[in-house]
Amino acid sequence: MSDAESRRSAARDNSAPGDGGAARDTGAARDGGAGPDGGPGGGTRPGSGRGGARRRRDRHGRGLRGRLVPATVPSARTRAEVFDDLVLDAVESLERRHGRELTAVEFAVEDVPPELNIYDSDVLEDGEVPLARLLPGRPGRQPMPPRIILYRRPLEFRAADREDLADLIHDVVLEQLANLLGVDPDELE
Repeated sequence: MSDAESRRSAARDNSAPGDGGAARDTGAARDGGAGPDGGPGGGTRPGSGRGGARRRRDRHGRGLRGRLVPATVPSARTRAEVFDDLVLDAVESLERRHGRELTAVEFAVEDVPPELNIYDSDVLEDGEVPLARLLPGRPGRQPMPPRIILYRRPLEFRAADREDLADLIHDVVLEQLANLLGVDPDELE
């Protein structure tokens, strides 16, 4: 009796009653033997061996490359999206009080400040880390409106929670706007 015949015989002996003689997978057929082409992977399961489309069971309950949380749930929002919303809230609250001064001002968010050794006076710093930057407008042939740039990562690092971050963003936007208008920040608030 050959090795292949002995494995088939052992598989028949391990079949459960009432399953039509189908063999239970005991691992004996998987361990050794050659495939139909004489190469490795001579297992009896479909899709085993090389090139077989085999799906593995996901043991973490997420399915195949699925999202952990549906997009409609608030926890699915990224930190950058939350930060952008907080900046918009701060700008909208200032627009209600100072609409005319803010009409031409652009606001931008960047993740981190650029690597510069010396920052101009238009940069709001905490220690040596820039939090925001004011780019004054440029009149002339190619006019450029004034722009306030907030740096997300340094601001997030300095805030304990979301409320603290919202207050910090409001203060930074207010201070940069006051710097643009040449007034004290207390006058704008």
